Amino acid sequence: MAIAQFPVTVLDCPDPRALAEFYGALLDWKVKVDDDGSWAEIRAEYGQMFCFQRVDDYAAPTWPSQERPQQFHLDVDVEDLDAGEQAVLELGATKHDHQPGTTFRVFLDPAGHPFCLCVE
Repeated sequence: MAIAQFPVTVLDCPDPRALAEFYGALLDWKVKVDDDGSWAEIRAEYGQMFCFQRVDDYAAPTWPSQERPQQFHLDVDVEDLDAGEQAVLELGATKHDHQPGTTFRVFLDPAGHPFCLCVE
């Protein structure tokens, strides 16, 4: 018997609402933000969720440098890299200058966390 259904990932960031809205739109998940804005979460209909917590003096990762390690990254599968790129840029992501592969693209979310759009 499992103790829990899904692990919950909590991301540090300067603005939980903004990051939850970004990932909520990217994944089409419901967004919930605490009244004081220090905590937000997104949840899929099947239960998986990600949370975002405000951290004062947050410093974004410096990927690919390890000066400030990336801390985590998400790989998001898409059917078409070009269409996926356009969509995440419109949501507020930025494309990273360093692109080490051809079957994925590296972006930074609005708080500077790296994430990848991938195709098989």
